[in-house]
Amino acid sequence: MDSLEADLERARDLAVADLADAVESIGFECTRCGACCTSEAEDPHTATVFPDEVREIQDTNDYDWRDVARPMPYGLREGEEGPEGETFEWALATDGCGDCTFYEEEGGVGACTVHPDRPLICRTYPFSVVLEDEGAGDDAGEDTELAQPMGAAVDREGSVRAHECEGLGRDISRADAEELAGALKERAIRELEEAIAVREAYEPADPGSGEVVVHDSEGTKRADGRPRGG
Repeated sequence: MDSLEADLERARDLAVADLADAVESIGFECTRCGACCTSEAEDPHTATVFPDEVREIQDTNDYDWRDVARPMPYGLREGEEGPEGETFEWALATDGCGDCTFYEEEGGVGACTVHPDRPLICRTYPFSVVLEDEGAGDDAGEDTELAQPMGAAVDREGSVRAHECEGLGRDISRADAEELAGALKERAIRELEEAIAVREAYEPADPGSGEVVVHDSEGTKRADGRPRGG
């Protein structure tokens, strides 16, 4: 069985109660510091967003595609007319400072302007899921970690890895831990389903000068989200 399909089976077999135990053990409470929504040094904020998540934010807030998402920058190069080339998937749009375009701050307290519709990667920060073969541990060297949120990994409990965040180590209720764990499992499944669909839908492209081509689970698109050639 292909490794992506095998990982997908493992993701579907994850027990939400076990993930909740791990989250509860590590502990977490959002302090609304905004670190996960803003740029680091000269690197713009990068958070993966699925095509259907883009449309959900669009529909709820009456935005255009480019108001919500931008081509993932990895794989693109700077041409005479701006970025060009091919890339895979979408990232949340950023402002002129490189921060998430939906982040706002008042009195040192951060807020998300699309909080009810925020993507799974935002719902689950600062945690991610690590998938590995049964019996394998950290020393096995072959764990499969899914797409990462911002920040280096600093802790791990079972299949849950925690990333840099000042909210770690704080008390979390069982109900909140279970809600977060459910979102973690959903994200793990969705990331793998998306990766498999991208692989199956992929068709090589030959971008022209100044053109950006994005490959996602729905096919090949332009930088504005429209199907390429359509």
